[in-house]
Amino acid sequence: MELLHQFSSGLFIIQSIIFLILLFVLGKFAWKPILKSIDERETSIIDALNQAKLAKQEMAQLKEDNERILREARAERDGILKEAREMKDKIVNQAKDSAKVEGEKLIEAARQSIQTEKNAAMADIKTQIGTLSVNIAENILREKLNNDGAHNALVENILNKSNLN
Repeated sequence: MELLHQFSSGLFIIQSIIFLILLFVLGKFAWKPILKSIDERETSIIDALNQAKLAKQEMAQLKEDNERILREARAERDGILKEAREMKDKIVNQAKDSAKVEGEKLIEAARQSIQTEKNAAMADIKTQIGTLSVNIAENILREKLNNDGAHNALVENILNKSNLN
């Protein structure tokens, strides 16, 4: 224990000189490269952090742009669907109107055809009735006019009626 309590001034000076030489050598050869490497590392970390911030901002901008594009696409899709529905409704209504007009034309044509056929049938019936009436009258007159007395009476009757008028 006595060794620890003894102080040697020569040993202290030599150790101090060695320490100073060591500080000088370390300062000249080690500290500058170590500090330079630490500064470079700090600079690269700061650059990496700045690049990460920029990338994060770009990602946020891209996300915002994507959301805007999606909104625009949805709005455009909705507009196209609305326009398609309107066109469908318009086409359906036009088809209904066209079918209604064509139906009315067909009904009117059928009415006219029926009226024409009715008129033709009535004319045919009148002709047949007229022919039948003439045939009946002819047969009746032939029967009555077979004897001379009836023939003379009929002629006188017709002449009397014509004189009256």
